[in-house]
Amino acid sequence: MWAKAFLFASVDMGSPDYGDAEMARQNNMPEDLYRIRHSLAHIMAEAVLERFPDAKPTIGPPVENGFYYDFQVDKPFTPEDMEAFESRMKEIVKSNPAFSRREVSQTEALQIFAANPFKIELINGLAAGAGDEMGEESEDADASESPADSQPVAISVYTQDTFTDLCRGPHVASAREINPQAFKLTSSSGAYWRGDEHNPMLQRIYGVAFKSKQELEEYLAKVEEAKKRDHRKLGKELEIFIFDDEVGPGLPLWLPNGGILIEELERLAKEMELNAGYDRVRTPHLTKEDLFLRSGHLPYYAESMYPPMELEGVKYYVKPMNCPMHHKIFGAKQRSYRDLPVRLAEYGTCYRYEKSGELFGLMRVRSMQMNDAHIYCAEDQFEQEFMGVIAFYLEYFRLFGIDKYVMRLSTHSKKGLGKKYVDNESLWLKTEAMVRNAMTKHNVPFVEIPDEAAFYGPKIDVQIWSVIGKEFTLATNQVDFAVPERFDLTFVNREGKPETPLCIHRAPLGTHERTVGFLLEHYAGAFPVWLAPAQALIIPIADRHVEYANQVAAKLRAEAMRVSVDDSTERMQNKIRKAQGQKIPYMLVIGDKERDAGAVAVRLRTGEDLKAMPVDQFIGRVVPIIKARAPNL
Repeated sequence: MWAKAFLFASVDMGSPDYGDAEMARQNNMPEDLYRIRHSLAHIMAEAVLERFPDAKPTIGPPVENGFYYDFQVDKPFTPEDMEAFESRMKEIVKSNPAFSRREVSQTEALQIFAANPFKIELINGLAAGAGDEMGEESEDADASESPADSQPVAISVYTQDTFTDLCRGPHVASAREINPQAFKLTSSSGAYWRGDEHNPMLQRIYGVAFKSKQELEEYLAKVEEAKKRDHRKLGKELEIFIFDDEVGPGLPLWLPNGGILIEELERLAKEMELNAGYDRVRTPHLTKEDLFLRSGHLPYYAESMYPPMELEGVKYYVKPMNCPMHHKIFGAKQRSYRDLPVRLAEYGTCYRYEKSGELFGLMRVRSMQMNDAHIYCAEDQFEQEFMGVIAFYLEYFRLFGIDKYVMRLSTHSKKGLGKKYVDNESLWLKTEAMVRNAMTKHNVPFVEIPDEAAFYGPKIDVQIWSVIGKEFTLATNQVDFAVPERFDLTFVNREGKPETPLCIHRAPLGTHERTVGFLLEHYAGAFPVWLAPAQALIIPIADRHVEYANQVAAKLRAEAMRVSVDDSTERMQNKIRKAQGQKIPYMLVIGDKERDAGAVAVRLRTGEDLKAMPVDQFIGRVVPIIKARAPNL
């Protein structure tokens, strides 16, 4: 039996035995679905090992909508392998094996899994207090002891059919609880062990699972729609951005259409920030090491920063964030309470060394342009300033048609003080209460997530969902009670004494990269007119209509519209189809009648024909839509 026994990543080594409800809560899914998906991960591992006995399973947790499992194998899995795995899984489910649990000692576990170095690493890491792959630490493990010297620790073992894993559970009582028509294996891809590109490459198999066949079919239909909306696919088709190996991974190159998107988003943000009393600043792309040592960023974020450049004995870093330089700008002159709040905004380009295995289109990049700003205020101004940022969020949601969102209050963990977080428990509790009270007072719904704060204070992170229900992390609103003091930032208060301001770090539009990626998928590339890179295409039917087409184009450009003329020799219908493929909002067809009447025949990208209308009438229809940043045509 033990020839097929392997350590599952979610092991218990002295940590609390979480119940179904707690485990499901941590993974944001109903209890019964958590058990089903968790159990299917084990059943999949059993099916894989039957076909590939030498495969080494590593980790395989339940995740949103399904589950996955990583294996070390000699060669990637084929589509035929995937079909065989799924077919065998259905057979196993129909045979209705029971899931049984027992406990073994750490010593026994090391003996059982001696042939699997990944499992041994997990066991030893847990014994040393490193926590499992889900990031949870053992409450009782003593990091000073070696695994061989540590006290025996109970490890829970789950067995079903011919397969045994070490796992804290929970699982279904038997496979009868799993609907064999309600799960499917979806893909196989490479994945680095523990997400580190320096570790071995594994093969990850993904599956999805639900309680009913209908739920599965609805989900798969959404997946197909999501594939059509994939920002990487649309970004190429619509000529928004590219990546190039000679430039480097995670470093996007914005094409002219992408440049227009960025300009429009930045114009929107600048208008809103100007009206809200922000001052714009600009800072360099690199700075001396001392600045990030003083801010505290370097010790906390060194692994996410590019290595330093050394010149004349001085180390320089490209900046991963703008805040230390903004602190310098605030501190460049003496401030009075009458000057506060000071709001410094910048679309600064930052650089972070994301792991290669975590790069993903525009959603996870190494070069990013942040909608960044820092607000320096007195404590009695905090509520108004903090909620002013929240108002920005809500206005952007309205503008982009974002109906579903969650604001997450990320708080500290006491056990992380001095390591993950600034060591000042009283200020943590005070500022967390300030954020909590402000959100509650203004009736803004939020959920509270422990142990996810920034190192210098609590924050609101914003999760949004696209029109097809795909989740994105967009922006952040962070409170900093620690770093201003490190930079000796003060203002003269009403009593004539120096006082340290609070600092609010905020980025309501996140980065251009992630925002454009989201909007590409949200709109399926069919941007509102104000945001569309090309707002209208003029299509002359014959060469004799080109001159008038250029006159119309000039008139529209005078109204600040983005318009071009397709004077190619292609047939009119081909030109229209190409324009629709490029998601251009308006196609203006010109023939003899339109030229002679000073008109254009208007077609929408949706296929709707608005018929001919005078050019001035078209302008009167469209320009107000653009100026209002209306969401539709």
